[in-house]
Formats: sequence, C-alpha cells, structure tokens
Amino acid sequence: MKRSLRRALWAGAVVALAVAAVPMATASAAGSVTATFAKVQDWGTGHETKVTVTNGTDAGVDTWRIEFDLPSGTTISSFWDADVTSSGNHYIAVKKSWAGPLAPGASFSWGYNGTGPYAAPLNCTVNGASCSGGGTPTTTAPSPTTSPTASPTASPTASPTSSPTTTPTTSPPPTGDRKVVGYFAEWGVYGRNYHVKNIHTSGSAAKLTHILYAFGNTTGGRCTIGDSYADYDKAYTAADSVDGVADTWDQPLRGSFNQLRKLKKMYPHLKVLWSFGGWTWSAGFTQAAQNPAAFADSCYNLVEDPRWADVFDGIDIDWEYPNACGLQCDSSGPNAFKNVISALRAKFGSSALVTAAITADGSSGGKIDATDYAGAAPYLSWLMPMTYDYFGAWAAQGPTAPHSPLTSYTGIPQQGFYADAAIQKLKAKGVPASKLLLGIGFYGRGWTGVTQAAPGGTATGPAPGTYEQGIEDYKVLRNTCPANSTVAGTAYALCGGNWWSYDTPSTIGGKMTYAKNQGLGGAFFWELSGDTGNGELIGAIRGGLG
Repeated sequence: MKRSLRRALWAGAVVALAVAAVPMATASAAGSVTATFAKVQDWGTGHETKVTVTNGTDAGVDTWRIEFDLPSGTTISSFWDADVTSSGNHYIAVKKSWAGPLAPGASFSWGYNGTGPYAAPLNCTVNGASCSGGGTPTTTAPSPTTSPTASPTASPTASPTSSPTTTPTTSPPPTGDRKVVGYFAEWGVYGRNYHVKNIHTSGSAAKLTHILYAFGNTTGGRCTIGDSYADYDKAYTAADSVDGVADTWDQPLRGSFNQLRKLKKMYPHLKVLWSFGGWTWSAGFTQAAQNPAAFADSCYNLVEDPRWADVFDGIDIDWEYPNACGLQCDSSGPNAFKNVISALRAKFGSSALVTAAITADGSSGGKIDATDYAGAAPYLSWLMPMTYDYFGAWAAQGPTAPHSPLTSYTGIPQQGFYADAAIQKLKAKGVPASKLLLGIGFYGRGWTGVTQAAPGGTATGPAPGTYEQGIEDYKVLRNTCPANSTVAGTAYALCGGNWWSYDTPSTIGGKMTYAKNQGLGGAFFWELSGDTGNGELIGAIRGGLG
C-alpha cells in the first residue's frame, strides 16, 4: 500500500464546532434566556469553568450578553467561544458572530480558565435579566468597543465566502458531551480487508460519535485526494456493502465514501470528518501556511464536492509537525498552525466541524512548545494530542518501554513522554480541557531478543508484526501475547523473547477515568481495524466515559 505507515508520535489535525443557524428573536418571545456556570476542574491555583447559555423563549434569540462579578482573588486568565472584557472584577461576555443565534430551547457553551480556586459569579445577568431566569430578554446586545485580545490574521468572526451545502445531523451523541472518535484508514480496504461495513457488524458504529476518514493528501499546499479508488471508485458487492445492496457500474459515487453515506443513514447520530495529512502526507502544510486562505479554499472545494458533500461534516488536520520535525522538518513559525486553522474556520463556517490531531510531546522545549496550539484552540471544535507512539523499536536495541504511558514511571527513557505531561502542558498554555481528547492506540509496539520482563530491557530489534515490524494489532496480541503486567497506566508482556506494550480494556478503563477526572472532552483512537470483531476496545472507551 502506498501509505502503510501508521500514524507516528504526536500530530496535527482539525475539525469545527457545530452550531445550527436559526431564526432571529422577536421582542414578544415568552420565557427567559438563562446562563449557568459549572466548575469543570479546580486545581487550587486555577480552575476551568463552563458557561451554558440556554434560550428558554419560544423564538430564536439573535445574540446574548452576560454581565457578572467575580469575588476578590478570582480572575479570568483566558477564555474561548465568547468575547470577554472586564473592568476590575466586573466581566462582560458576548456571543461571537460566528456562533449564530440560538433556536428556541437550544443551548450554547463557552468557557474560561481562571486564577485562584473556582468561585461562583455574583450579580449575574443575561441580556439585562437575571441569569437564573425572569424578565424579558432583549433581542440585541452591544458588542465591546474594543477586542480583549489581538485577532489572528483570519478570524472566525469573518463570514465565509460560501457555506457548507449540508447541515450536520443534530442527533445527540451516545455519550452526551463526551466524544468517542475513531480513525478509519482508507488503505485498510486492501490487505486488512477492513471495510465500512465492519464498523456496523462489530457494533462499533453505535458506540462512536465521530469517524475520521484518513487520509487526504496536502500536495502543493492544497487538499487533494489520497486514494481515489478506495475513496469513491471501488465497487462493493452486496455481501460487503453496509446495507446489503451492491454497487452498480453507473452509479455516481462508490467506494468508502458511498459506504460511509449508507452508514450515516443507518446511524443518524454519526458524524464523519475527512482527515488530511498524517505522518506521510504532512509535507504540503508548509506551503499551505504561506497562503492559508488558498489552502482553505482548496479544502472546502474538495470536502464539499457535490458528489460527496453529504458524507462529511467537517475537516480534520493532522499536521506532523508545525514548526518542528516529523518525516520532514517545517520552519513555518509558531503562528503557522493557528493561521491555517483560522482560515479553515472562516471558510467552512460555524456549522462545520474543524478538528486537529496534534503532538503529545510534553517535554520541556518539545513540540508542544514549538507551536501556538492555545491560539488555534478557539477555532477548533476539539484537539487530539496523540498520546501514543512515545516509544518503539525504531530504537532497535531498546530500552523497552510502553508506547502509551499515561503517567511517568521510574526509568522512563524520556521525561515528558507520557499522556499526563502533554495534557497538563496544553491546559497550562490555555487550551480548555473540554476541547482535549485523550488518544488510545488499538495496537501494540514491541521488540525481540528481550530477556527482561520489566520495562527497561535490551533488545536486538523490532518484534515481528503482521504488516510491519515492531507493531501489531490488539486483536492479534490479546491472543498471541496476553498482557500480564502494567506500568504507568498501560499494559505489557514478555512472550518468547518478544516484549509488547499495548492497552487492554482494563487499562483503557483507567485512562477513561483519568479523562473524566481531568474534564476532557472524550477520547479518540487509531484505528478501527485493530479492534476485535466485536469492538472490545471501543466498548471499553464508551463504557469508561459513561
């Protein structure tokens, strides 16, 4: 296959927040607009707060304005998805123009990080009435006279030149606010014989909230097709088709795109994003950063091609790595990623998803420090730090180490190469926890020539794998080398000289508890074909998130 390489350590990918366009409010609307403040997390010296604005009227509300005071010792240090200004301890938050008005009964959430412990707001009003309800809300509210922060070069407040031709489905995801996001690798339809139908027959479709279709290419700084045959030309028999209906020679769309269309009809809650880049195809992002608007135009035109516009609900960017080195090196500067993402948001509009898979390098001066991910976060629906592939048999002689540690442990080969380090660093930089998804690998990495059962042993090279040395699917390892020990929140085993580390349903359960305790937005994984035929690992993610 032209792209058999699995996603490597840390990446960049992107998707956007779905907010439906609705009618304007009328002055006679019954009921109230309310605002509630909820503590997401509190670490003593700081906290994260989620604010939810709900339209309890019987008509659309064009805009909203929240005014409130914070007690002495509590201040807002960063915010997202609203414009916030302050005078002393008095704060004013207003709706961003890209968010759109609120439909009757609809809600919209924004958030902020604050200094000091969490404290409930005082004297809260929304559109001039009490935040808890009562009074007649106004239908318009003035905007701040000055912007509280410098605007990126391509702001999401700018109206896109055209809007998506389809509206994402509004069915509630099966996990409420928490997301279960899985990658589908386009090349899996070849040697792996894994097709969209398998997402259905394994029971995984009912447990997923989003599917990332990987990958589109970035040739010449533009979004381009990755594999046209697999994407939209391969003809499916009735036996291999999602709905049991065979493709015909003259139908306008075939391949995985058509199968995803059928899957979405079967599972209306599912949303699908087209992911661009990845380890092999990130080179074009360097040129894209030189003209973000042109790149965004090319991506929009491809994703919204009339042949498959209804298949995709947004775009995911997997840039490995902005202003750092992956398969190749990029020197676009710390603002390049933010500029590309903001251009995509402006082009795709507020109703599309825009997401990104990003580096999980939590080391001092590492890849997270090379790029302004916090600056890009307001334009993104969520970010996916790739908290796997930290260690592997590219270091052929070892030391053996788990490729997806949740925490540090004695003897870890590189400080900062574990999930919690990445999550804490991103939060400290101002990325809201609710926009971070924890990454899970549905595979293991291993060495051969190992005699020491505990991590830290020497090796002679990569362990044999079905498709690539040093890597193997969970569905294989659970039988050939069952895990019998854990370290740093993940599992490992030594079997006949081969040392493997991978996540099991049990360790995934622990990681999902961590995700909930940290207030994360959910979890994502690479990739669907590594799971068992009955979706054992995705079941652990879904069950662990509750």
